[in-house]
Amino acid sequence: MTKLSVNINKIATLRNSRGGDLPNVVQFAKDVQEFGAQGVTIHPRPDERHIRYQDAYDLKPVVYTEYNIEGNPIPKFMDMVLELKPTQVTLVPDSIDALTSNAGWDTIKYKDFLSEVIQEFKSNGIRTSIFVDPEKQQIEGAAKTGTDRIELYTEAFAHHYGLGNSQAIVPYTQCAELANSLGLGINAGHDLSLENIAFFKANIPELLEVSIGHALISESLYLGVEQVIKSYLQKLK
Repeated sequence: MTKLSVNINKIATLRNSRGGDLPNVVQFAKDVQEFGAQGVTIHPRPDERHIRYQDAYDLKPVVYTEYNIEGNPIPKFMDMVLELKPTQVTLVPDSIDALTSNAGWDTIKYKDFLSEVIQEFKSNGIRTSIFVDPEKQQIEGAAKTGTDRIELYTEAFAHHYGLGNSQAIVPYTQCAELANSLGLGINAGHDLSLENIAFFKANIPELLEVSIGHALISESLYLGVEQVIKSYLQKLK
């Protein structure tokens, strides 16, 4: 079964919009795990517009499943991850002003940089993953950095699948097969939803984990968080 990690950034965005502590991100993390989620994902950005760095520390004692922290490995981010030692760190090449993640790493151009960062995290017992576009050369480049896993950036698939183009899965399947042959674990995320997750899962061999936030929270407005998580788990079997 593919694991479901719930990205709770949107909960922090809602909290921050009123300046208080409602909804409480720590309680929400407890709840999604109680409802069956096998991981909690956060993605703190330098401006802390949703998840704050303090949230990362507050969540550490309550995440008893997998704790995945995503972000660009700037010094402040690296210091935090090395102190918290989450289950996994996912490296994402966000620019400071990015609204959301919008591209994977150029694993060829940044091979030396990524290799150095990954070695630092792995030497501290933290599993590493690199956010990548579904391009074979980027998968091959990722393997040369020493990373444990890749996270396939699935925005293009989700967009075209929503338009009725099921062939949009082809490059993802091919990259997954290549990753498997190179010994890389496969994660995926971005715009995956109840509408497309079963098809994606069925076509990605050895898919270990998906990280879902925006769609899951949006769907929960209508169906309820507990029901939505159960629906994802059923589709990910």
